[in-house]
Amino acid sequence: MSVLIGTSGWQYRHWRGTFYPPRLNQGLWLEYYADRFCTVESNYAFYRLPKASAFEGWARRTPGDFVMAVKASRYLTHIKRLLDPEEPVRLGLERATRLGPKLGPILVQLPPKFGRDVDRLRRTLNAYGTAVRVAVEFRHESWFTHEVRDVLTEHGAALCLADRKGPLTPTWRTTDWSYVRFHEGEADPRPCYLGDSLDGWARRIAEGWSRDEDVYVYFNNDPRACALRDAVVFADALDRVGLIPSRVPPASDISLG
Repeated sequence: MSVLIGTSGWQYRHWRGTFYPPRLNQGLWLEYYADRFCTVESNYAFYRLPKASAFEGWARRTPGDFVMAVKASRYLTHIKRLLDPEEPVRLGLERATRLGPKLGPILVQLPPKFGRDVDRLRRTLNAYGTAVRVAVEFRHESWFTHEVRDVLTEHGAALCLADRKGPLTPTWRTTDWSYVRFHEGEADPRPCYLGDSLDGWARRIAEGWSRDEDVYVYFNNDPRACALRDAVVFADALDRVGLIPSRVPPASDISLG
């Protein structure tokens, strides 16, 4: 099993001094990050779709084993709410695939007030096809039905397993890989995670997925550098259950704000 651990974004100004050296030019933060983590989730693409040249630049600036997950544009998910998805999906893939082999999964995160619409989901997954891995983060409980699970399975898409002060979703297996997002823990300082919570997730992954299946894990609790700290703690938790995590920096490289 390959458990790839990273954070949801790397361009946080409040990480200067807690992770990035105070005098390091911000234009070199990606290189610094990629030397210490092998994956990141691009949240930036959700707010504004980067130009093709940006994706090409990120590919050039990172090591050969680096993987970037890309969050689908909010135009597709929050404005159109998956209505007529073909054109926004085409444009997003046209840009993101400039990462080449460094392109990881596409994350389709739906709005919290967007209830179940199976036809729109199916049409969106059809638009993505099979050329890229797709994970879907549902944030309205109406989506958690057998029919939706079957649609994900049919298209080889993963249910995004989300956590905010505890698991928010079923732990469905809908394909031979998985995608996990950590949004907020209950430790002090907030929004860091308690070690026991991360230990539970490490056991859940070890018991639910086989060793030849990929699991992508991203920490989205960036305030106070909690995401960075928790990524390191989670890597240790995976070690204790016999799994091999991707590289993370030493804990001494991170100071909580």
